[in-house]
Amino acid sequence: MLDKFREECGVFGILGHPEASNLTYLGLYALQHRGQESAGIASSDGGRVRHYKAMGYVNDVFSGDALSHLPGHLAVGHVRYSTAGESKVVNAQPLLIESVHGELALCHNGNLVNAGDLKDALVRQGAIFQTNTDSEVVVHLFARSRAENVEGALIEAISQVQGAFSFVFMTKDRLIGVRDPHGFRPLVLGRLGEAWVMCSETCALDLIGATYVRDVEPGEVLVASPTGLRSFHPFAPASRSQCVFEHVYFARPDSYVFGESVNEVRTNLGRRLAAESAVDADVVVPIPDSGVCAAVGYAEASGVPMRLGLIRNHYVGRTFIQPQQSIRHFGVRVKLNPVRSILEGRRVVLIDDSIVRGTTSRKIVRMVRSAGAKEVHMRISCPPTISPCFYGVDTPRRSELIAATHTMEEIRKYLDADSVAYLSLDGLMASVQEGRSRYCSSCYTGVYPVAFPRNEAAYLQLALKLNGGEPSAPEPSPAPHDFEKDPVTS
Repeated sequence: MLDKFREECGVFGILGHPEASNLTYLGLYALQHRGQESAGIASSDGGRVRHYKAMGYVNDVFSGDALSHLPGHLAVGHVRYSTAGESKVVNAQPLLIESVHGELALCHNGNLVNAGDLKDALVRQGAIFQTNTDSEVVVHLFARSRAENVEGALIEAISQVQGAFSFVFMTKDRLIGVRDPHGFRPLVLGRLGEAWVMCSETCALDLIGATYVRDVEPGEVLVASPTGLRSFHPFAPASRSQCVFEHVYFARPDSYVFGESVNEVRTNLGRRLAAESAVDADVVVPIPDSGVCAAVGYAEASGVPMRLGLIRNHYVGRTFIQPQQSIRHFGVRVKLNPVRSILEGRRVVLIDDSIVRGTTSRKIVRMVRSAGAKEVHMRISCPPTISPCFYGVDTPRRSELIAATHTMEEIRKYLDADSVAYLSLDGLMASVQEGRSRYCSSCYTGVYPVAFPRNEAAYLQLALKLNGGEPSAPEPSPAPHDFEKDPVTS
């Protein structure tokens, strides 16, 4: 695995199309970058809800005739990377339950920071949990609600959870999208003929030929039924805290997220990176694929030509089986290979979107040097990552984040680079239209807009800082992390 923050999840739903499950399959294909551990689809023909899910990529899970057993005009789907709960099929989504309010299928992108407390209380009241995901608390709260209708029960359940959530729910005849009041994770509404579509990114709309209508608003409950759309805003308003890392890395560059072109934002990041930390060089080389857009912007602003000096093998899956310990060091070379004719004898600017632990970046710098580069300058199109995320991203402990525990000079030496520079936080926020007031940047600042359990903060060696306030508890000094002794990984 490349040394990156890991994707969260992707959700998709469609109502009013005779090939709902087939289109959901295609939508999940477009969202595969958001989760590769498991995939699932639930469908309804108006009388019965069916579902199928398994571990693996979308095309592996739905090979054969699986889709033929998912009839109906309504379907929802999910691709998962686990941020809460183990990687096993019982935790795959959609989650499907039958209750006094009828059948309900749930797909969730995000992370509920108070799920542990809610689960403890529900278990004491006799609830029996089938998974260890945070999402399951919502279906238990829904089933226990005494509200008169499905929408009321969902609103009552969701009002009790805190954190990041973009939900897509399905009953036997309704598609329901819900976004948390802070708007951490994206969720969009589209139209395909007479059908309504809700999904994580617009690239999924593009694939099925649907038209983007608008974003589901933060704090909105949007209900699509055969009679049309209904919108509710039942939750207390909160400060907007959209995840800026969606623009930095997570979303596909051909998507519009939070109303902005991801490609254009990433290109702007590169332009500002050049303005802040240009260096005399002969060639700009992106680390594929996530560094390409920023490299285009950097080259444009700096006047240094961009060349594809690293070629990615697109046929390597999520896991690369290394048959012997003695050849583990080939892991990165299986995925990336240098182009000597571009690199040899040249001063190279390597562009990447982020550095987490730094282990893979170090190997890439050394690979470029081994191809004959005279100088290697590392440029990162986001600020130093110093804190984990609690809002739907799988991130390491703070002590494992190289920028949290090492100076810039120590990072440079570890990477074996001639220089290292990150984009400033001001530069990042100037690259998005709405600016800092609308975005969450906790992974760069350690300031969190929604509280999380204190024991979680202690585990991750974090001080609990909320909305710029003083730490509520002293932060322990992180244990020294000897990056020189990291095991070689792929």
